[in-house]
Amino acid sequence: MALKTVILSGGSGTRLWPASRESYPKQLLPLTGERSLLQETALRLQGYAGDLDPQALVVSNEEYRFIIAEQLRQLGVSAARIILEPVGRNTAPALTLAAHVAHAGGDDPVLLVMPADHVIGDIAAFQRAIAAGESKAAEGALVTFGIVPERPETGYGYIRTGEQLAGEDGVRKLVEFVEKPDAETAARYLASGEYFWNSGIFMIKASVWLRAIAQCRPDIAAACAKAAQGCSSDADFLRVDAEAFRACPADSIDYAVMERLPAAPELGQGVVVPLSAGWSDVGAWDALWAVSPKDEAGNAAHGEVIFEGGRNNLVHASHRLVAAVGCEDIVVVETADAVMVADKRHTQDVKKVVERLKAEGRTLTQSHRKVYRPWGWYDSIDAGERFQVKRIVVNPGATLSLQMHHHRAEHWIVVRGTAEVTCGERVFLLGENESTYIPLGQRHRLANPGKVALEIVEVQSGSYLGEDDIVRFEDVYGRGG
Repeated sequence: MALKTVILSGGSGTRLWPASRESYPKQLLPLTGERSLLQETALRLQGYAGDLDPQALVVSNEEYRFIIAEQLRQLGVSAARIILEPVGRNTAPALTLAAHVAHAGGDDPVLLVMPADHVIGDIAAFQRAIAAGESKAAEGALVTFGIVPERPETGYGYIRTGEQLAGEDGVRKLVEFVEKPDAETAARYLASGEYFWNSGIFMIKASVWLRAIAQCRPDIAAACAKAAQGCSSDADFLRVDAEAFRACPADSIDYAVMERLPAAPELGQGVVVPLSAGWSDVGAWDALWAVSPKDEAGNAAHGEVIFEGGRNNLVHASHRLVAAVGCEDIVVVETADAVMVADKRHTQDVKKVVERLKAEGRTLTQSHRKVYRPWGWYDSIDAGERFQVKRIVVNPGATLSLQMHHHRAEHWIVVRGTAEVTCGERVFLLGENESTYIPLGQRHRLANPGKVALEIVEVQSGSYLGEDDIVRFEDVYGRGG
């Protein structure tokens, strides 16, 4: 039976601010190596029963679609199908949409459902657990993976298990899901050997899930069925019926179906596969420290970092050298526009900083200084009264929209590559060290006809310099405005 990967990529990761932002959340960041968490998730089955699943399903929202497509293309998973949710409705509707897509045409694969923002350290152990779960899912079971607990953790939900299934190596009967416990209860769970951390990873046949969600949450099932029926294809993307999906209630896979299995055997058998593979949901900076490589003093570093003395620190530097002298048990995160310093024991409270910034109307929670677009990216390197300076990089063969601005003029200076410029009725090429002027109100377009990245410096001047001062006339990426 075919195995299909379903990657859920809709979270925002506010506890990993300032690295994680609403427009570029933690699953898109390279937090544990050179690849992003999304890319590591897509590679997790490499070597398992063949190679990468070229038809992997990724469920995400509109805002991340081009970044996800590009990151998957870098892995060679260019045939992945990215299902776009018009609004977030939690994991149960997301999986239901993916199951409809996977089940189309009569196919009925086993779905391996994984969040895009988790870390798995031991891939061989993970794949052994997947093999155990796949055989049960192929028989019609609803499989979840329970993380073998290493400590009495109060930050995770737990799964209580029953007896081991006959003839199965470690696979157990699902008894119940339990909420995050207090410290005393967590210690009792650990000592019993019956409880596992809830990983949020599942394996279910597409037809089994669709039948279960229809019985447990007919409102979700109906809304998702209608949304999937109105699905249209747009390059790498599958767009569901927006009106139908907005009417869908929000719920998680756990609450909607999995927690009901012990009391409703007609839904199917609920089983738990124990997983001991260096798992982390990277829910906060202290969790990233726990799974990161460390020096002899327990210090973990990302980027250009110098430790002089100190112990058990995490320093995440993105743009400049960070030196930590005599520090202990702290987290330092440096980005181009913000620096966060925290006691490692209080990293969960970073979310409170994000809430304060939102309440004050600050944009630091929404986007980085460097902003990714389907054609490349730009970095707002300086700004003042009536001016802004951007570094713009356009991918080979990419084209920006034909547009105009009501409130600003622009000067473009080519630093590298060749630019094709449309300005009014003129279309011309600019080489390195050449420049041009785009008057206020003039229709214009920038394109890269070359085979190397085009880099320009843009100087904007005018009374208003916001990104919403864009009137698009043509756009190959389907953006309006």
